[in-house]
Amino acid sequence: MDTTDRTEGEALLAPDMNETRRTLLLRLKRGGDMTLADLSPGFDLSVETLRSHLRALEAQGLVERSGLRRHGPGRPEVVYALSEEADRLFPQRDAEILRELASFLVRSGRREALESFFEERMARRRRAAVERVAGLDGRARMEAVADLLSEEGFMAEVVEGSDGGPELRLCHCPIRDLVAVSPLPCRAEIGLVRELLGEPLARRSYIPDGQPACSYGTGTANRSPASGASRPGGGAP
Repeated sequence: MDTTDRTEGEALLAPDMNETRRTLLLRLKRGGDMTLADLSPGFDLSVETLRSHLRALEAQGLVERSGLRRHGPGRPEVVYALSEEADRLFPQRDAEILRELASFLVRSGRREALESFFEERMARRRRAAVERVAGLDGRARMEAVADLLSEEGFMAEVVEGSDGGPELRLCHCPIRDLVAVSPLPCRAEIGLVRELLGEPLARRSYIPDGQPACSYGTGTANRSPASGASRPGGGAP
């Protein structure tokens, strides 16, 4: 197997994947759309074994068939390509660069540009979100809001709070790098959540404070003394 395959395999973020499948992904990443004949050199495996590995990668949603290609006489060969999901297994620096950009805007006195961006982003999301929760009340409405937040990467769930009422719990913060620069992303998110629920929110736990999740109840009952209730222009999901 090519030493380049072994070296670059370290950059592929799939530690539980076997070496053959990792190498196939690496070759597709470097070479683009390829047939089985293009992929097979250097493998001490039969064509059928390699084909079974490609089928497994297809089943995982990491490889897809992009067409057919004819190398010579006979039947055309299937052309394989990486899926968008597979592309996420390779190193990404988006979050780091976005954090640098946000930090630059704040440092250079252009905080209003960052604020306008989040306001516009929330406005785009609001239109679809309002339709999703229309006609729902109480816990059902909160469950719908949790689904919306989970789609954005917050791993949201509704649990029973200490007061016996529903509590919205966000187990992950996909915007944590930006939150470290400015509270604006948090304020924008919780503002949208508050609007969708149609009730004031009381923050009961907060990830940046070292707690495992950000959690919110409606109203002010059982409010953590250190956290305070969220309010327009403050608070965070």
